[in-house]
Amino acid sequence: MLRYFNDILMGLWSLIIGMGITFREFFKPKVTLLYPHQSVKMPARYRGHVELIPDDEGQPLCVVCGMCEKACPSNCISISGEKPEGSKRKVLTSYILDFTKCSLCGSCVDSCNFGAIRYTKEYNLASTRKEDYHFDLLKRLEESKK
Repeated sequence: MLRYFNDILMGLWSLIIGMGITFREFFKPKVTLLYPHQSVKMPARYRGHVELIPDDEGQPLCVVCGMCEKACPSNCISISGEKPEGSKRKVLTSYILDFTKCSLCGSCVDSCNFGAIRYTKEYNLASTRKEDYHFDLLKRLEESKK
């Protein structure tokens, strides 16, 4: 019988402690954001997916050397380019990023000697389809110019 009352007292004591914590937290400032109307400011070191960096004319700085593709341990980057007649360098024709495989390790950005790719601050990527995470970065660069 003594054990029964001891259990009741311990339960009440636990309830009082829990309600005390709840009461203290109730008057602290809120840390939640109203999501669709407010967004989180990303820190400077945040790593989103990679994007191409344009030059002054809006063309990508990429010279299609393939170092980012070779450095990627996940094999999520595929690039292609062609050398037009009379041109001294290759022109980027396709830069595909499969973000479903990307581990955000940074090897591609570090290996680019021309500073042609960087991380975005884009974090709000949500979809139920895998195809929505296959990015054509050249197409995205052209759309951002408009």
